[in-house]
Amino acid sequence: MHFRPFFHNFAKMNKKAIIVGASSGIGREVALLLLKEGWHIGVAARREEPLLELKDAATECVEVMTIDVTKEDAGERLLTLVERLGGMDLYFHASGIGKQNRTLTEDIELRTMGTNAVGFTRMIGTAYRYFANRGEGHIAAITSIAGTMGLGPAPAYSATKAMQSTYLQALEQQARQRGLNIRFTDIRPGFVKTALLDDDFPYPMLMKPETVARDIVESIHRGRHVRIIDYRYRALTFVWRLIPCWLWRRLKI
Repeated sequence: MHFRPFFHNFAKMNKKAIIVGASSGIGREVALLLLKEGWHIGVAARREEPLLELKDAATECVEVMTIDVTKEDAGERLLTLVERLGGMDLYFHASGIGKQNRTLTEDIELRTMGTNAVGFTRMIGTAYRYFANRGEGHIAAITSIAGTMGLGPAPAYSATKAMQSTYLQALEQQARQRGLNIRFTDIRPGFVKTALLDDDFPYPMLMKPETVARDIVESIHRGRHVRIIDYRYRALTFVWRLIPCWLWRRLKI
C-alpha cells in the first residue's frame, strides 16, 4: 500500500487558510483551488455577496467576513474570522488596488497608498503577530513586478508594491532572528486579466487568473520565498534590473 498520498491529502484536509481579497480575481481562484484540495478557508473582502457564493459552494468548509483593509478595525475582524475558522495555518493577502495615474491625481495616489501600504501593513502585521504567538504559520501575499522599478505611469502603485516586497523581506529576516517558524512567499505577477486592469490600455502578455492561481498554490506548497509569474516576466524583470538609472529615467513606458 502507498501511504504517502493518503497522509499528504489528510494533512491538507486539516489545514486552514484565510484569504483576504477573495471576492474576485486571483484571490477567488486561489480560494477555489484550496477548497478543491480539502482546505477549510476563511474568505474576506469589502463585498459580501461574492463571498457568500463561495460559501454556498462549500458551506461546511467556508467562513465569511467583510473586511475593508483601510479601516482601523480590519485587524480585529481578521482575528474574529480566524476564531470562527478554528485557527489559521496560511494567511494569503490578495487585496490591493492600482491604477495608471499619469496626471498624478491626488485622490488616486492617496487611495492606493491607503490600501496597498497602510492596509497591507495592518493585515500582514496582524497575521504575523498571530503566527508568532501560535509558534508557526505561512504568510503569502501578492505584490507585483511593478515594484521592481519606479514606473512613471503608476507612481503610487509601483512604490507600494516595492514597499510590500521589502516589508515581507524584513519580516522574514526578523522572524528568523527571533527563532519564529513563520514562512513567507512573495508573489510577483505580471499583468493579469482581472478587474484591476479595468481601463482601455492594451496591456501586453496578459495572463489568466486561473493560471496564476495554480502557480501561486504550487509556490505556497513548495515554500518558495519569491515567485515571479510567469517566465516571460522573470526575463523582463531581469532585464529591467540591468538598466542604469540614467537610462531608465529616459524610457517611454
